[in-house]
Amino acid sequence: MTVLTVLLSVSFFSIIGLGLYLTLHPQKLMPNIPSWVKSSVIVNLAFFALGVAGLLFVGLNETMAAAETVAETREISIGLGLALIGVGLPTGLATIGAGIAVSSVGSASLAVITEKPELFGRTLVYLGLAEGIAIYGLVVSILLLGKI
Repeated sequence: MTVLTVLLSVSFFSIIGLGLYLTLHPQKLMPNIPSWVKSSVIVNLAFFALGVAGLLFVGLNETMAAAETVAETREISIGLGLALIGVGLPTGLATIGAGIAVSSVGSASLAVITEKPELFGRTLVYLGLAEGIAIYGLVVSILLLGKI
């Protein structure tokens, strides 16, 4: 565990050091980027990926080794797992739809407000209706969660 912490710490501090160097000496790297910068970024990414993968592996082993965790995982069946995924789907899909709606309504309302500022109130109502889609998905998920 300490080796993984050292890997992540070295990666973190070397990224900070590289950022400070590039901030203090930007004119040295403008014409072309030296090879040591590219290799240090690759080494940092490798250290970080190894550290995170190691922490996940160690954490998973410690979690699965606990007796109460093993007993709880046996209670969850495939049907219950699929039901929980089905409970989360309405919220996820509704928020994606609300994001799409808010993006188009928001851009259209900005265009309308620049031409006619007196229509600001109406555009807020339309934007609120688009955001309501996400709330409907959340309500459906809460109702479905109560049925499990």
